[in-house]
Amino acid sequence: MARGTVLIADDDTAIRTVLNQALARAGYAPRATGNAATLWRWASEGDGDVIITDVVMPDENAFDLIPRLQKLRPDLPIIVMSAQNTLMTALTAAERGAFEYLPKPFDINEVVAVVGRALREPVRKPTRQVVDGESDDLPLIGRSAAMQEIYRTLARLTQSDLTVMITGESGTGKELVAQVLHDHGKRRNGSFVALNMAAIPRELIESELFGHEKGAFTGAQTRTQGRFEQAEGGTLFLDEIGDMPLEAQTRLLRVLQQGEYTTVGGRTPIKSNVRIIAATHRDLRSQIQQGLFREDLYYRLNVVPLRLPPLRERLEDVGDLVRHFLRRCASEGLGQRAIETAAIERLRQHRWPGNVRELENFVRRLVALNSEETLTSDLVERELHDAAPTTNHETSNRQASLGELVEQHLADYFAEFGSELPPPGIYERIIREVEKPLLTAALTATRGNQIRAAELLGLNRNTLRSRIKLLDIQVFRSPAH
Repeated sequence: MARGTVLIADDDTAIRTVLNQALARAGYAPRATGNAATLWRWASEGDGDVIITDVVMPDENAFDLIPRLQKLRPDLPIIVMSAQNTLMTALTAAERGAFEYLPKPFDINEVVAVVGRALREPVRKPTRQVVDGESDDLPLIGRSAAMQEIYRTLARLTQSDLTVMITGESGTGKELVAQVLHDHGKRRNGSFVALNMAAIPRELIESELFGHEKGAFTGAQTRTQGRFEQAEGGTLFLDEIGDMPLEAQTRLLRVLQQGEYTTVGGRTPIKSNVRIIAATHRDLRSQIQQGLFREDLYYRLNVVPLRLPPLRERLEDVGDLVRHFLRRCASEGLGQRAIETAAIERLRQHRWPGNVRELENFVRRLVALNSEETLTSDLVERELHDAAPTTNHETSNRQASLGELVEQHLADYFAEFGSELPPPGIYERIIREVEKPLLTAALTATRGNQIRAAELLGLNRNTLRSRIKLLDIQVFRSPAH
């Protein structure tokens, strides 16, 4: 006796044949069709225990058919397949209530296993109503193979509560990915709370994470919630996790192991129900070898590693990204702009060391400084030339000089204090003496472009501006053309 009837709908004859044979060998009774109308008729007649359907069929899109099938037979599990392999497809499948999403090409053994689960497990209800066109505004843009892999991974991760470690260079969109995982995941009704470790003074990180009690330290006049408490039931995004001090790493590890924490100055353990997503542009394995990052914490955070490719590895996406940024500029009142194909090609030739963030800032500057309705390759060439840094040789010389300057300062201090450790504050003293030439070198290398200088230094642009003003740095300006 057959283990159950599986209705298959796909307009590809080869796929129907493969599924038919594999499911029959597994003991199921498959019935296959190449259109949605026949699938609907079979289901309406009460046939089928499981449905496997492609998204795009000649007569109807499966996403339009699924709500009708669910209304007719709410306990009938529906497995969705698609060769599009986009984040939008995968997320929409989950949100429409599909039992599972299988990107093509699929593993036939996985298909058989999913059918078995579908017959054993209760059918999931739609996670929320999907508004037509809603997913078109997702923050992740691109049709390259590299981005298709990201989409497939994210589609699976939104249906789980696993801890994710996002790695990638600055400007690749790590926080956007974390936001997608939250907005389309199980915790979407909770809060999404982000904390950038590099932007918080080291001595305040534990208080920021876990909160503090009144009187816990000088200036703690009231009890203050930490980010864990604010994110309860939701997602906590820990950006630049590689900059977290070792003491805070130890406390974070305890939360991940025991599911509870105490506030700074507190004694009562607080239960934690938070999904952790971490991100870094640093090589954490190297930091582990240097004793700067706990190996046990790394493995707790790196349950699912997700690497975001730099823009130079997916230059074919530049056109889609540019048009997306132009539409965003228009929606913000900066005016409608078209762009020549030749201009797009010129942008694809650039290496974009600042990644997608640099490209977006470039497009905004291009729109703001040029009134032409169509952006030409000549305009793009001129702006790229204006923003170009000095040669790698000159920049390397500056970096070497700065390194020698730091070494000289340290040598002077140790010469003064002998074998004894220098007095407290050596870090701050050296930073004060090195910061001005460092910022000056970065601004000179980027021809006074504060956006690029901030990205080069890993600083917030507003922070860079305030330091320029405080240190009275004369900003280098590119000569007019």
